[in-house]
Amino acid sequence: MRVIPVKSRMVTDLRLDSGEVIVTYPVAVRPWMAKVIGVLGRRPLKPMTRQLQLDLLGTVVWDLLDGQRSVQMLIERFAAQYQLQTREAEISVTQFLRELGRRGIIGMR
Repeated sequence: MRVIPVKSRMVTDLRLDSGEVIVTYPVAVRPWMAKVIGVLGRRPLKPMTRQLQLDLLGTVVWDLLDGQRSVQMLIERFAAQYQLQTREAEISVTQFLRELGRRGIIGMR
């Protein structure tokens, strides 16, 4: 809980009029796919990207990611803002952060 989530430098975000955020992040080409492309003599692909539209709660957590706050601090802020029990906030925030980490959108330090 003391680790600090940090946004990847390869990620861009776009705020919609609704206040929600769309995160654009790079997707790595699998090694076997790169080999097939090389065998076929194709030129290298431009980096592939994907987008993830965050809902209101995801946007709140995204906005709290400043590279200074620990996971515990994020949970406490989220719980206070939405008047949740700490355990409820912990489950929601950690699950969200885990998914962002899985996609390479954030890292931990």
